[in-house]
Amino acid sequence: MSFFKKWLKEYSYKTGKLKRLYIKVCSPSAMEYAEYLRLWGRYYAIGDRCSIPTFANVPDPEYTKLGNNVQLSACTILGHDGSISMLNRAYGKKLDRVGPVVIKDNVFIGHGAIVLPGVTIGCNVIVAAGCVVSKDVQDGVIVGGVPAKVIGKTVELVHRLETETKALAWAHIIEQREGGFDASLEPELKVLRQKAFFSTSEL
Repeated sequence: MSFFKKWLKEYSYKTGKLKRLYIKVCSPSAMEYAEYLRLWGRYYAIGDRCSIPTFANVPDPEYTKLGNNVQLSACTILGHDGSISMLNRAYGKKLDRVGPVVIKDNVFIGHGAIVLPGVTIGCNVIVAAGCVVSKDVQDGVIVGGVPAKVIGKTVELVHRLETETKALAWAHIIEQREGGFDASLEPELKVLRQKAFFSTSEL
């Protein structure tokens, strides 16, 4: 890391200033950025080992509470109803509709998913890509669709993936990994995956 990048990261972490420049220059990982947001993101709370990419859309962090090991993708988490300002002007009213979003421990929210105000998502939950979560989600399930409905159990997915992973040509490398990503192992992983995905003539 260059001197400027190191200084910029430290300065931004310490003061909360130069956020856009920090993101542009330092390209923080989702885990690093979650730590930054814990300090300066105005979230009601962010637990440990969370992952929040810079492109996650959370316009109401003050009403958002994240537990431990929550992983967001390019999703949207809303704490307000955007139609209220239009209704107030159109009907001459002074209406309001906001609600908290509580995401408990061990939750993954997929690409393009939308979580609406007033929703609590339980522990050990996967929210599938593209779904709209308009009601509370119980512990230990996978939800998908519009509106989101239970489509499976998380523990069953874990058992299935465990069996499938053991059969992979690169299973021995996965066993060596610490966490979900290891930059030193990625080159070999990619080669083995390409060989499995594509025929020799296509490479």
